Amino acid sequence: MAESGESGRPRLTAQEVAALPVPESYRAAVLLREETEMFAGMSSADKDPRKSLHLQEVPTPELGPGEALVAVMASSVNYNTVWSSTFEPVPTFAFLKRYGRTSPLAGRHDLPYHVIGSDLAGVVLRTGPGVNAWKPGDEVVAHCLSVELESPDGHDDTLLDPEQRIWGFETNFGGLAELALVKSNQLMPKPGHLTWEEAAAPGLVNSTAYRQLVSRNGAGMKVGDNVLIWGASGGLGSYATQLALVGGATPICVVSSEQKAEICRRMGAEAIIDRSAEDYRFWKDEHTQDPKEWRRFGSRIRELTGGEDVDIVFEHPGRETFGASVYAARKGGTIVTCASTSGYQHQFDNRYLWMSLKRIIGSHFANYREAWQANRLIGKGRIHPTLSRVYPLQEVGQAAYDVHRNLHHGKVGVLALAPQEGLGVRDAELRARHRHAINRFRTGTGPV
Repeated sequence: MAESGESGRPRLTAQEVAALPVPESYRAAVLLREETEMFAGMSSADKDPRKSLHLQEVPTPELGPGEALVAVMASSVNYNTVWSSTFEPVPTFAFLKRYGRTSPLAGRHDLPYHVIGSDLAGVVLRTGPGVNAWKPGDEVVAHCLSVELESPDGHDDTLLDPEQRIWGFETNFGGLAELALVKSNQLMPKPGHLTWEEAAAPGLVNSTAYRQLVSRNGAGMKVGDNVLIWGASGGLGSYATQLALVGGATPICVVSSEQKAEICRRMGAEAIIDRSAEDYRFWKDEHTQDPKEWRRFGSRIRELTGGEDVDIVFEHPGRETFGASVYAARKGGTIVTCASTSGYQHQFDNRYLWMSLKRIIGSHFANYREAWQANRLIGKGRIHPTLSRVYPLQEVGQAAYDVHRNLHHGKVGVLALAPQEGLGVRDAELRARHRHAINRFRTGTGPV
């Protein structure tokens, strides 16, 4: 598809956007409270987001102080989309009810339907009282940290605020919709060289990887570090791989197929472990891990690093890999974890932790500063979107299914108000310099 802005149409001014009528309702991907038991008794693998996610018309929410209403051009699917749509670990309506009790304004979120989605790229349509940094017509992306900041705990690091939530997961009015309601301090400038769908893809995962790997709140990666990255071609790991390369570290990329290994090579990684081809089995059975496999895995890492263990383990699979991760980190090394996609109950041999002075750090999304810095790298063309496929909003269930069943590479995008792929590019010159990197996850379709 040819590079373009909005099919040659001139952009509306701030005054023109502000004069546009706000619709009374909009289309959104929703979960229904009445269906939270629809998968009761089923295993996680058998739950189907195509059955639980519905596209329906919902009322436009009231705009409150410090908030912005955004016309969503595109969004993307994250693992919290899968968790939401499979009602795991608990139905998200519990989050909405708890939030709704905190204030009359928050009560808007406690509804019998949940508009989900934690990424967007779009245009500011309206701003509420007290918003000065953004105006109608601004082209933006949104990070997903929603925080009240009325407690002193959040003013050193907003992730420590007791009223910190993930927008579109623990709040309503998320990004998988034609409109979205966000706090104004979630907004960041849309990178001008990207299309709407490309700009919507990095937000949650890029910010999460930045805090987890680069920030002083995470592993504090430095030049020369060896970094073991699980799922290195996936939605989260693909950004960790890029951050390691840009930051002067050496990523050791763990993948599950030769196709995914090739994606890592295209990103510039050289040390790659195909765990399926090399048949690593870290569990003998459901209850027993196999330390011999940890040692075999550690030996393979040292073959790739010239005899060195890894300084940092970038963890997110959880139960399946955590024992191996703790073992593989060097003495004094760091295991930093942000998720548990294979199970929340982690088991590891604590002797390898305490006797080797290793650290385990929990990391959860990113604060505004970290998200802004991560987005800045995207805007400068240092980190690139890992978008592989794009669905229209009416097929959001299939998009979530792809991620749930690991049928995807990188990120899966969703078009909302954008009528087609390839729109929204403002800086064609910067795009031309990075065209190959922007498209390296694509499978022969989409913009060039």
